[in-house]
Amino acid sequence: MSSSAGFVALAGRPNVGKSTLVNAIVGAKIAIVSDKPQTTRRAIRGIAMRGDAQLVLVDLPGVQRPRDPLTQRMQQRVEREFEDADAAVLLLNGEQGIGPGDRFIAAALAHADIPVAIVVNKVDRLDRARTVAVLQAAADLGISDEIFPVSARKGTGVEALVEHLVDLLPESPHLFAVDDASDQPEAVLVAELIREQILRRTFQEVPHAVEVVVEEIDDAREDGLVRVQALAWVEAESQKGILIGAQGRMIKAIGTAARRELERHLGTRVHLDLSVRVRRGWRADDALLDRLGIE
Repeated sequence: MSSSAGFVALAGRPNVGKSTLVNAIVGAKIAIVSDKPQTTRRAIRGIAMRGDAQLVLVDLPGVQRPRDPLTQRMQQRVEREFEDADAAVLLLNGEQGIGPGDRFIAAALAHADIPVAIVVNKVDRLDRARTVAVLQAAADLGISDEIFPVSARKGTGVEALVEHLVDLLPESPHLFAVDDASDQPEAVLVAELIREQILRRTFQEVPHAVEVVVEEIDDAREDGLVRVQALAWVEAESQKGILIGAQGRMIKAIGTAARRELERHLGTRVHLDLSVRVRRGWRADDALLDRLGIE
């Protein structure tokens, strides 16, 4: 029996649930989740095996109008991934209905010359009448007859979607090892898990201005304790003050929550050394964005 493998790009407005859906299909947390725009800054690949088929899901940054070099890069990455994918998913937020942003993405996918499946997420929060209305609105986009109502959070409808996506994959050797869940370097995922805890506790401009860089992961000690040294960059002293908080309470709460998340991910005890630095204008620093892997 021949194997199949291919890339499926997940496109949608910010906060429609792309990362939650990828995690649900892969069966592991490989993409962080929050209700803040720009949570996903890189194209993250989640790898799911179904029989002899290898489905590589590309969790893309939310499609938005670029405002700075960072969001310009994010948008360019989305467009490149459309070109390289074997299929695409347009993910819609059933609660919010379909708006101009969704129609903009649908138009881009219409020109991508790849099969598209439309997924209406968060249907667990809708009554029957609203579900029927949003599914009809999705059909009216005119880019696909394949429309799947799902709840990525609860897993409802997800496997029916996966079966359809597997059918779209070309015959191919596997593209990654069968036990891989993601192509992310460990240091990047660790940094993202720390950033997730910052996003959950900060508001207004701070989430957009924060990036986390892991400087060292030391697991060479014999005591079974992994030591992680990380920096949270912000763009202004006022943002640094917010992250540290009165008497250091905010950074302590972030560090405690992040350490617990890292221990779940790494399966061992973790000592996290997290500090905050100001780096003005990092979102417009092309050389730095290159180094961060935000291409």
